[in-house]
Amino acid sequence: MFLVFLNFVSLFLLYKLFESTVYSIVFSLLAILFLYTFRAYDLENLESYTEQLIRTLLSTATSFVPILIFNALIDDHVPKHAFLLNLMINTLVLPILNVSFYRLTRKDKPITYLVVGKREDFEGFLQVIEKETNHRYIFAEYVNPSVDLLSQKAKYYDAVLVADQRLSDVVKKASLKNIEYLPTFVEKVLQRIPVEIVQRYREFYELSLQTVKTRSPAKRVIDVVVSIVALVLTSPIMLIIALCILIEDGRPIIFKQRRIGKDGKPFTVYKFRTMRNSQTSQAKYATHEQDRILKIGHIIRPYRLDELPQFINVLKGDMSVVGPRPEWIDLANEYSQKIPYYDFRHIVKPGITGWAQIKYKYSSSVEEAKEKLSYDLYYVKNRTIFLDLKIMLHTLEAIIFRRGAK
Repeated sequence: MFLVFLNFVSLFLLYKLFESTVYSIVFSLLAILFLYTFRAYDLENLESYTEQLIRTLLSTATSFVPILIFNALIDDHVPKHAFLLNLMINTLVLPILNVSFYRLTRKDKPITYLVVGKREDFEGFLQVIEKETNHRYIFAEYVNPSVDLLSQKAKYYDAVLVADQRLSDVVKKASLKNIEYLPTFVEKVLQRIPVEIVQRYREFYELSLQTVKTRSPAKRVIDVVVSIVALVLTSPIMLIIALCILIEDGRPIIFKQRRIGKDGKPFTVYKFRTMRNSQTSQAKYATHEQDRILKIGHIIRPYRLDELPQFINVLKGDMSVVGPRPEWIDLANEYSQKIPYYDFRHIVKPGITGWAQIKYKYSSSVEEAKEKLSYDLYYVKNRTIFLDLKIMLHTLEAIIFRRGAK
């Protein structure tokens, strides 16, 4: 958060040398908003100057869109030179500032943990966490201790990680500082809930997921407003796509398919048809049907433009803007049989975009679907309006970098 504040102050002071206070505030806020949208503040993107430069260029160019809209609504237009100034200041200052700040403040020394639990029960999974976090966390020793032994050993580590919940009472009696519990630690670090963790802490997660609030008036208002705005703004694009499909392969233009919705109830989802007119008798992954994709499909699918008609599903109430991907009924039934706790993703409405869609690639196997489920479970358990807004912002970045679509 300090880096975000530092960016804002730096930009504001630089803009103030050339522009009015109002323009300086507007340009600075838009720069920060779109830097966040394009994940410029993610740790893995702060390590590379090239990555920062690319994301700063994209965020700055995107920030021109609301400025141009603002320009059209007022008489006092933003000076033309302000756009060039904006681009120069952002790309010259921010990448250097952010990378330098990261390198000066990062902690090269990893955080070491004393793990309370048997090594054979938890080592495999914790090694995955070490790898996924680039060894920022090291699980150095495993103990199944008494109170005295735990108090003695904990002095040599940065923190204690309680993996075996049956030993929680021993940990409490030891009166230690810096105690973390495996479920909350995993969610914080990985931002997903692996099925293996749900199985090990079954009672905790079943209770947490079953008590999730599934109805939110605020979320419904956001869904309706976003859908109406999206349909209005993208109507010219949708008209062009419809004409291209009609010319290339005739009707129908809209592809309708039954999908699994909230509480496991089927509904009809709408998409632009991107495959040739031919029937398939069984569910297939999109990666298995590349030969059927239309020419216009190769253009619009990587950018998810084929999913624009789903905003109609949102208006109807079958879907939300943000939620787990609505799955084909045959595949959903298969996953329910092969992947534990898969049906928990149906607690909430499916979405056009979602946590799994922006965090993970398109799944093309049961194992990948299981991995993707871990992100859906995280979203269902931790869903808030703020998380939804975060996902909507990051969806733009995912579309431009063509991640999670086929």
